[in-house]
Amino acid sequence: MNGQKNTLNGPVPDDKAPMKGFPQIGYLKNYITSDNIIVGDYTYYDDPEGPERFETNVLYHFPFIGDKLVIGRFCAIAKDVQFIMNGANHQLSGFSTYPFYIFGNGWEKVMPQADALPYKGDTEIGNDVWIGYEATIMPGVKVGSGAVIGSKSVVVSDVPAYSVVGGNPARVIRYRFDAQTIAELLAIAWWDWSAEKITNNLPAIVGCDLAELQRISQG
Repeated sequence: MNGQKNTLNGPVPDDKAPMKGFPQIGYLKNYITSDNIIVGDYTYYDDPEGPERFETNVLYHFPFIGDKLVIGRFCAIAKDVQFIMNGANHQLSGFSTYPFYIFGNGWEKVMPQADALPYKGDTEIGNDVWIGYEATIMPGVKVGSGAVIGSKSVVVSDVPAYSVVGGNPARVIRYRFDAQTIAELLAIAWWDWSAEKITNNLPAIVGCDLAELQRISQG
Protein backbone atom coordinates (compact mmCIF):
# COMPACT_ATOMS: atom_id res chain seq x y z
CA MET A 1 0.00 0.00 0.00
CA ASN A 2 3.09 2.25 0.26
CA GLY A 3 1.72 3.88 3.40
CA GLN A 4 -1.51 4.92 1.68
CA LYS A 5 -4.83 4.22 3.35
CA ASN A 6 -7.15 1.84 1.54
CA THR A 7 -10.23 3.87 0.57
CA LEU A 8 -12.10 0.92 -0.95
CA ASN A 9 -14.94 -0.33 1.20
CA GLY A 10 -16.29 -3.13 -0.95
CA PRO A 11 -18.74 -3.04 -3.84
CA VAL A 12 -21.68 -0.66 -3.91
CA PRO A 13 -24.87 -2.50 -2.86
CA ASP A 14 -26.95 -0.41 -5.28
CA ASP A 15 -24.96 -1.80 -8.21
CA LYS A 16 -27.11 -4.34 -10.08
CA ALA A 17 -24.03 -6.10 -11.49
CA PRO A 18 -21.24 -5.97 -8.88
CA MET A 19 -19.00 -8.44 -10.77
CA LYS A 20 -18.18 -6.76 -14.05
CA GLY A 21 -18.02 -9.20 -16.94
CA PHE A 22 -19.95 -11.78 -14.94
CA PRO A 23 -23.60 -10.72 -15.35
CA GLN A 24 -25.14 -13.88 -13.93
CA ILE A 25 -24.56 -12.53 -10.43
CA GLY A 26 -26.64 -9.57 -9.35
CA TYR A 27 -27.32 -7.77 -6.11
CA LEU A 28 -30.87 -8.95 -5.70
CA LYS A 29 -32.54 -5.94 -4.12
CA ASN A 30 -32.00 -4.00 -7.34
CA TYR A 31 -34.11 -6.46 -9.36
CA ILE A 32 -37.14 -6.62 -7.07
CA THR A 33 -40.41 -5.12 -8.31
CA SER A 34 -42.85 -6.47 -5.69
CA ASP A 35 -43.61 -4.38 -2.61
CA ASN A 36 -43.95 -7.63 -0.65
CA ILE A 37 -40.39 -8.81 -1.29
CA ILE A 38 -37.74 -7.14 0.86
CA VAL A 39 -34.04 -7.90 0.32
CA GLY A 40 -31.06 -6.57 2.25
CA ASP A 41 -27.81 -5.12 0.94
CA TYR A 42 -25.17 -7.40 -0.62
CA THR A 43 -27.50 -10.39 -0.98
CA TYR A 44 -26.95 -11.84 -4.44
CA TYR A 45 -28.71 -14.20 -6.80
CA ASP A 46 -26.59 -16.33 -9.15
CA ASP A 47 -28.34 -17.45 -12.33
CA PRO A 48 -26.67 -17.95 -15.74
CA GLU A 49 -29.98 -16.93 -17.34
CA GLY A 50 -29.92 -13.63 -15.49
CA PRO A 51 -30.64 -12.47 -11.92
CA GLU A 52 -33.81 -10.78 -13.14
CA ARG A 53 -35.38 -14.28 -13.11
CA PHE A 54 -35.51 -14.37 -9.33
CA GLU A 55 -39.09 -13.16 -8.94
CA THR A 56 -40.39 -15.82 -11.33
CA ASN A 57 -39.34 -18.33 -8.66
CA VAL A 58 -41.38 -16.64 -5.93
CA LEU A 59 -44.56 -18.62 -6.54
CA TYR A 60 -48.21 -18.03 -5.58
CA HIS A 61 -47.33 -14.65 -4.12
CA PHE A 62 -50.62 -12.81 -4.50
CA PRO A 63 -50.76 -9.17 -3.28
CA PHE A 64 -54.23 -9.56 -1.74
CA ILE A 65 -52.91 -12.17 0.70
CA GLY A 66 -50.29 -9.75 1.99
CA ASP A 67 -47.57 -12.18 3.00
CA LYS A 68 -43.99 -11.00 2.64
CA LEU A 69 -40.73 -12.59 1.63
CA VAL A 70 -38.00 -10.97 3.72
CA ILE A 71 -34.33 -11.76 3.00
CA GLY A 72 -31.48 -10.36 5.05
CA ARG A 73 -28.04 -9.06 4.14
CA PHE A 74 -25.09 -10.97 2.69
CA CYS A 75 -27.11 -13.98 1.56
CA ALA A 76 -26.01 -16.14 -1.38
CA ILE A 77 -28.89 -17.62 -3.39
CA ALA A 78 -28.25 -20.11 -6.18
CA LYS A 79 -30.10 -20.62 -9.45
CA ASP A 80 -33.74 -21.74 -9.30
CA VAL A 81 -34.18 -21.54 -5.57
CA GLN A 82 -37.97 -21.40 -5.21
CA PHE A 83 -40.08 -19.76 -2.55
CA ILE A 84 -43.62 -21.14 -2.26
CA MET A 85 -45.84 -18.47 -0.72
CA ASN A 86 -49.17 -18.69 1.08
CA GLY A 87 -51.23 -18.36 -2.09
CA ALA A 88 -50.39 -21.98 -2.84
CA ASN A 89 -52.37 -23.25 0.15
CA HIS A 90 -55.70 -25.01 -0.36
CA GLN A 91 -58.49 -25.36 2.18
CA LEU A 92 -58.07 -28.53 4.25
CA SER A 93 -61.21 -28.48 6.40
CA GLY A 94 -63.54 -30.08 3.84
CA PHE A 95 -63.60 -33.48 2.15
CA SER A 96 -62.02 -32.02 -1.02
CA THR A 97 -59.02 -29.73 -1.35
CA TYR A 98 -60.01 -28.74 -4.91
CA PRO A 99 -60.48 -24.93 -5.23
CA PHE A 100 -63.89 -25.04 -6.96
CA TYR A 101 -64.61 -21.37 -6.18
CA ILE A 102 -61.82 -19.94 -8.33
CA PHE A 103 -63.53 -21.19 -11.49
CA GLY A 104 -66.87 -19.45 -10.90
CA ASN A 105 -69.88 -20.46 -13.01
CA GLY A 106 -71.87 -21.33 -9.92
CA TRP A 107 -68.94 -22.77 -7.99
CA GLU A 108 -68.17 -19.44 -6.34
CA LYS A 109 -70.90 -20.28 -3.81
CA VAL A 110 -68.29 -22.24 -1.84
CA MET A 111 -65.87 -19.30 -1.65
CA PRO A 112 -64.08 -19.79 1.71
CA GLN A 113 -63.65 -17.03 4.25
CA ALA A 114 -60.14 -15.60 4.29
CA ASP A 115 -59.41 -17.13 7.68
CA ALA A 116 -60.46 -20.58 6.45
CA LEU A 117 -57.41 -20.90 4.20
CA PRO A 118 -54.13 -22.08 5.74
CA TYR A 119 -51.84 -19.12 6.40
CA LYS A 120 -48.27 -19.62 7.60
CA GLY A 121 -47.21 -15.97 7.79
CA ASP A 122 -44.21 -14.26 6.24
CA THR A 123 -41.22 -16.20 4.93
CA GLU A 124 -38.06 -14.83 6.55
CA ILE A 125 -34.44 -15.54 5.62
CA GLY A 126 -31.81 -14.24 8.03
CA ASN A 127 -28.40 -12.76 7.25
CA ASP A 128 -25.39 -14.54 5.76
CA VAL A 129 -27.52 -17.49 4.62
CA TRP A 130 -26.39 -19.73 1.74
CA ILE A 131 -29.19 -21.41 -0.20
CA GLY A 132 -28.12 -24.08 -2.69
CA TYR A 133 -29.29 -24.85 -6.22
CA GLU A 134 -32.98 -25.66 -6.66
CA ALA A 135 -33.81 -25.62 -2.96
CA THR A 136 -37.48 -25.02 -2.16
CA ILE A 137 -38.63 -22.94 0.79
CA MET A 138 -42.24 -23.49 1.88
CA PRO A 139 -44.63 -20.78 3.20
CA GLY A 140 -43.90 -19.16 6.53
CA VAL A 141 -40.50 -20.78 7.04
CA LYS A 142 -37.98 -18.84 9.15
CA VAL A 143 -34.29 -19.42 8.35
CA GLY A 144 -31.79 -18.29 10.95
CA SER A 145 -28.68 -16.26 10.16
CA GLY A 146 -25.58 -18.17 9.12
CA ALA A 147 -27.55 -21.23 7.98
CA VAL A 148 -26.72 -23.34 4.93
CA ILE A 149 -29.47 -25.03 2.90
CA GLY A 150 -28.30 -27.85 0.66
CA SER A 151 -29.11 -28.12 -3.04
CA LYS A 152 -32.58 -29.46 -3.90
CA SER A 153 -33.66 -29.43 -0.26
CA VAL A 154 -37.34 -28.94 0.54
CA VAL A 155 -37.55 -26.77 3.65
CA VAL A 156 -40.87 -27.24 5.43
CA SER A 157 -39.97 -26.06 8.93
CA ASP A 158 -37.82 -23.39 10.56
CA VAL A 159 -34.05 -23.64 10.16
CA PRO A 160 -31.89 -22.84 13.22
CA ALA A 161 -29.13 -20.25 12.95
CA TYR A 162 -25.76 -21.60 11.77
CA SER A 163 -27.17 -25.03 10.99
CA VAL A 164 -26.61 -27.03 7.81
CA VAL A 165 -29.80 -28.63 6.51
CA GLY A 166 -30.56 -30.89 3.59
CA GLY A 167 -32.98 -33.43 2.19
CA ASN A 168 -36.72 -33.72 1.61
CA PRO A 169 -37.99 -32.75 4.05
CA ALA A 170 -34.86 -30.84 5.06
CA ARG A 171 -33.38 -31.83 8.39
CA VAL A 172 -30.47 -30.53 10.41
CA ILE A 173 -27.31 -32.36 9.35
CA ARG A 174 -25.03 -30.52 11.72
CA TYR A 175 -24.32 -27.17 13.31
CA ARG A 176 -21.45 -25.10 12.00
CA PHE A 177 -20.32 -24.04 15.47
CA ASP A 178 -21.05 -24.83 19.11
CA ALA A 179 -24.03 -23.23 20.83
CA GLN A 180 -22.02 -20.60 22.70
CA THR A 181 -20.20 -19.47 19.56
CA ILE A 182 -23.50 -19.23 17.66
CA ALA A 183 -25.03 -17.09 20.42
CA GLU A 184 -22.01 -14.79 20.39
CA LEU A 185 -22.05 -14.45 16.59
CA LEU A 186 -25.74 -13.54 16.64
CA ALA A 187 -25.05 -10.93 19.32
CA ILE A 188 -22.15 -9.46 17.34
CA ALA A 189 -24.23 -9.35 14.12
CA TRP A 190 -21.31 -8.23 11.96
CA TRP A 191 -23.64 -7.98 8.94
CA ASP A 192 -25.13 -4.84 10.47
CA TRP A 193 -21.78 -3.07 10.61
CA SER A 194 -20.91 -0.27 8.21
CA ALA A 195 -19.22 -1.14 4.92
CA GLU A 196 -15.99 0.43 6.20
CA LYS A 197 -16.03 -1.55 9.44
CA ILE A 198 -16.72 -4.81 7.60
CA THR A 199 -13.94 -4.11 5.09
CA ASN A 200 -11.42 -3.31 7.81
CA ASN A 201 -12.21 -6.50 9.68
CA LEU A 202 -12.73 -9.06 6.93
CA PRO A 203 -9.83 -11.27 8.14
CA ALA A 204 -11.63 -11.81 11.45
CA ILE A 205 -15.00 -12.43 9.78
CA VAL A 206 -13.66 -14.87 7.20
CA GLY A 207 -11.03 -16.41 9.46
CA CYS A 208 -13.23 -17.41 12.44
CA ASP A 209 -11.46 -15.06 14.84
CA LEU A 210 -14.24 -14.78 17.41
CA ALA A 211 -12.09 -13.06 20.03
CA GLU A 212 -11.22 -10.32 17.55
CA LEU A 213 -14.86 -9.89 16.50
CA GLN A 214 -15.84 -9.56 20.15
CA ARG A 215 -13.13 -6.96 20.73
CA ILE A 216 -14.25 -4.98 17.69
CA SER A 217 -17.92 -5.10 18.58
CA GLN A 218 -17.22 -3.90 22.11
CA GLY A 219 -14.83 -1.17 21.01
